[in-house]
Amino acid sequence: MPFEADLAHALDRTTDSLEPDLTTLLSGAVERGRSRRRRRNAGVVAGVGGACAVIVAAGLVLPGVLAGTRSAGSDIEPAALAMPRSAVTDTQMIEAVEMMFPGARFSQASGQSNNPSDPSAGLVANGAVLVDDGHGPALVGVSALRLKLPLRDGDGLSCDQKKSARAAGDTCTVSELPSSAALPGGAVVMSEQNAAKHPAGADTARRWTVTVTLKSTGAQLQLVQWNSTGGGSGADTPKPTRATPPLSEQQAVAALTGAVWAPVLDAVG
Repeated sequence: MPFEADLAHALDRTTDSLEPDLTTLLSGAVERGRSRRRRRNAGVVAGVGGACAVIVAAGLVLPGVLAGTRSAGSDIEPAALAMPRSAVTDTQMIEAVEMMFPGARFSQASGQSNNPSDPSAGLVANGAVLVDDGHGPALVGVSALRLKLPLRDGDGLSCDQKKSARAAGDTCTVSELPSSAALPGGAVVMSEQNAAKHPAGADTARRWTVTVTLKSTGAQLQLVQWNSTGGGSGADTPKPTRATPPLSEQQAVAALTGAVWAPVLDAVG
């Protein structure tokens, strides 16, 4: 049920204090990827907001995420999605995720296709796999969607909206990539690190999220990496299996803006 999956992803990305359940993603309820892509959307199917994330979560039902509504007490406008230009399959997303980790072993792959010719089939493509690169298994997901232009101060574009929800030790930074042949018009990069519970301890799993948004098209990729075998929050999150994510922030940005994901960015934007 792609619409429900997209809506679940949108719900997940509306808050910084809740973590996406990527284990659920791998069971079939896919995030964008989920990741906790926390997507606020005002324009998915029939005017209902829906964005998946890394990529990446599902199952959170929060008020104020439908088109034209806000959460009580919030001054944050939802970010609207646009129709992707061409289809991206679940297989394509999963294979692209795996290509980011040459030589690694993979399991528990799950994904979702988009279908521009049928809005009810979903506007978000995503894929997730359990990656074992020899340093401990990690759940990794990527989601792809297209934001409406002109870009607003929405998800993946600014850390300011999340200051009030950010717990001690969690981080968020925003930078920009210059225009180039691979990135005409440049891109906005938002990088986050969040603990699954607070206060965080040595046995607390963490999630690293890198979101790349092309200024010229609104095409957006979000990579979510856990240092555990599944997402979640608090006691529901598996214990860490490694200290760091498989890819550093610099490696993640290079991968999302490189040859592996170029076809997906072109298709979405």
